[in-house]
Amino acid sequence: MPKNVDASKNSQEKNSDYNKAYDKWVEDVLQPALAKRPERNKEFMTTSSQKVDRLYTPLDNLGLDYENDVSFPGQFPYTRGIHSTMYRGRLWTMRMFAGYGSAEETNERFKYLLSQGQTGLSTAFDLPTLYGYDSDSPMAAGEFGECGVGVSSLEDMSILFNDIPLDKVTTSMTINSPAAMTWAMYIANAEGRGIPKANLGGTIQNDILKEYIAQKEYIFPPNPSMRLVTDTVEYGTKNMPKWNTISISGYHIREAGSTAVQELAFTLADGYAYADWAIERGLNIDDFAPRFSFFFNAHNDFFEEIAKYRAARRIWARDMKYKYGAKDPRSLTLRFHTQTAGCSLTAQQPEINIVRVAIQAMAGVLGGTQSLHTDSMDEALALPSEKAVQIALRTQQIIAHESGVANVADPLGGSYYLEWLTDDMERQARDYFDRIESLGGVVSAIEKGFFQKEIAAAAYKYQQEIDNKERVVVGVNEFTSDEPVEIPILEMDPDGFDRQCKRLNDLRSNRDKSRHSASLVAIEKAAEGDDNLMPHFIEAAKAKATLGEMCDVLRGVFGEYREGSDF
Repeated sequence: MPKNVDASKNSQEKNSDYNKAYDKWVEDVLQPALAKRPERNKEFMTTSSQKVDRLYTPLDNLGLDYENDVSFPGQFPYTRGIHSTMYRGRLWTMRMFAGYGSAEETNERFKYLLSQGQTGLSTAFDLPTLYGYDSDSPMAAGEFGECGVGVSSLEDMSILFNDIPLDKVTTSMTINSPAAMTWAMYIANAEGRGIPKANLGGTIQNDILKEYIAQKEYIFPPNPSMRLVTDTVEYGTKNMPKWNTISISGYHIREAGSTAVQELAFTLADGYAYADWAIERGLNIDDFAPRFSFFFNAHNDFFEEIAKYRAARRIWARDMKYKYGAKDPRSLTLRFHTQTAGCSLTAQQPEINIVRVAIQAMAGVLGGTQSLHTDSMDEALALPSEKAVQIALRTQQIIAHESGVANVADPLGGSYYLEWLTDDMERQARDYFDRIESLGGVVSAIEKGFFQKEIAAAAYKYQQEIDNKERVVVGVNEFTSDEPVEIPILEMDPDGFDRQCKRLNDLRSNRDKSRHSASLVAIEKAAEGDDNLMPHFIEAAKAKATLGEMCDVLRGVFGEYREGSDF
């Protein structure tokens, strides 16, 4: 008998044995137990309202091919992690998100976090900066430093990273519409300190598609915005080999109310769209894909989140190899940052957010993340205090050094439930890819409101479940407390805004007006044509043009985007 026929026969016999054993367990053990004590709910579900069964066995993994679907860590399709030794070789980067008030205040927070054992920087910008306005613009009134640091010029960027070794510490910057301009300021600042741009390592988020889908911090219409992203990808590919020119973000999609599968599918669909634009620009997939990075949420459902990360790696690896023809193994490996779920934090009983964050962070680690931010317990009330952010960082350090989970690569691999859930999430994600393709691709689907409607429906369902107590949120709809909240709240420097305005006034008065004017004209001409805009942004930053001035030039050329009336 041929070996493959023999193996198939043995497999059928084994499955038959599993079925018999399962039926016997149901009859002899389960049914008497249910008769004595019924289950708590008629139906159990994940955080994303995905129905889950009572038990998972080898019968749920019958179609699983270990070599092709699971394999080994550091080996295609990277389901079990992108490195063969995972955290036994190197721990994830502990990259706490930080930014508030003035550049001086955030610089102090950066230095504090580094002194406490943080291993990478992550920068939050305020709303005026995110929308491309200077801090003293009438459009920015009352918003300076409220949800991040205000950066309007090269001088602000210089103060923000004062005395921080930019060639030794990697920096992530969470900014999108004006990402190219703030990156230009970062590059200009480093070069002014004698650090070649080729030595800089870090990430610029630069994910404009998720802004239209979820976060809504867009400025320009989709097509010119995609041109800006492609300019940065091209510039980084040719000049900055250590820099991730885009961090494709599912985090904000999830924070807007999506399910885990929607986060997974929409994020990867965005990634493919960026790849398509770069290829159309003339770049080779293996020249830029290794520097693509991803950013995912870690929500409350422990196993659902771990399965999401594993499915993301497998889908990306398969599509890069078979759809895009990538040859470099680095193009196939999906590298990602994780942040615990800000939307899960409660203003009620804020101390218990420490527990939520610990569980979510553990899921990120067991899912194989490359870097991690842990939210602080007070973030539902205000920007995090120094004490709260220290506890959040210590949470990561305890997971790394005391829990034992970093000792084994993918320790949950092979779990019947986890492998089933990973497969099911890939199946659902690919169904979404087909729907997006049928709408004409990501940009067309955005313009038709597809993503927005899908997320709105999921968010509404989730809130209904909380309101109807079908879903328990501790401290909110169950196990509540009337005790007053007593935790320290961060206070910003009351003189920070005045100091920022004076700095801007001095910069405008003292700059070389001829060089400044010429730099803005060059941006306008490049925007009207097809030159890469990055060199012009860098020159404008050095000529002391402000962020608002550069964005205003682009507003004049590209126009501003307004979403359809449905949203």
